[in-house]
Amino acid sequence: MSPARLLLLLVVMSLFNHELRAQKKYSTQKARMEFTSEAELELIKAASGHVKGILDPTTNNFAFSIDVKSFQGFNSSLQREHFNEKYMESEKYPRALFSGKIIERIDFTKNGSYDVRAKGELDIHGVKQTRIIKGKIIISDGTLQVNAQFTVPLSDHNISIPTIVSQKIATQIQVQFDASMQLQ
Repeated sequence: MSPARLLLLLVVMSLFNHELRAQKKYSTQKARMEFTSEAELELIKAASGHVKGILDPTTNNFAFSIDVKSFQGFNSSLQREHFNEKYMESEKYPRALFSGKIIERIDFTKNGSYDVRAKGELDIHGVKQTRIIKGKIIISDGTLQVNAQFTVPLSDHNISIPTIVSQKIATQIQVQFDASMQLQ
């Protein structure tokens, strides 16, 4: 093979290799989500470490999903049962999802901390709502740390609270989301 053909082959291979690298995505299988209901008469907290997610650094598109039944904590097993059966109807709506796009452009090859806004559809209890959620992405040597805090009004997702327990369950739930994502 002539030196010119060898050089051409190396250039084409490096471009192809660059294209393959660009197609890699960040993912996680064990992100953490915690929610807090701080009502007049009761504080309820529950968390799950079973959030799955993917983020495409070339398009800024993302998707995160959680099995609603995976939340643990609560103040009693009866409270957890009511959460799944009466409020979230986990058999009918087993997953909560948030998918969309990060608004800001980020250079995922550079370490740093970035304040971002994620615009997408938050699907809880079978009701999709377009939301913009503020968060932070910290890039460190190819690993992403994603953090966000936001509020979910129960009425936005057709989750009704009976009057008898209205002082024990907040109408707006505080959510904390933390994920460590690796390039795959």
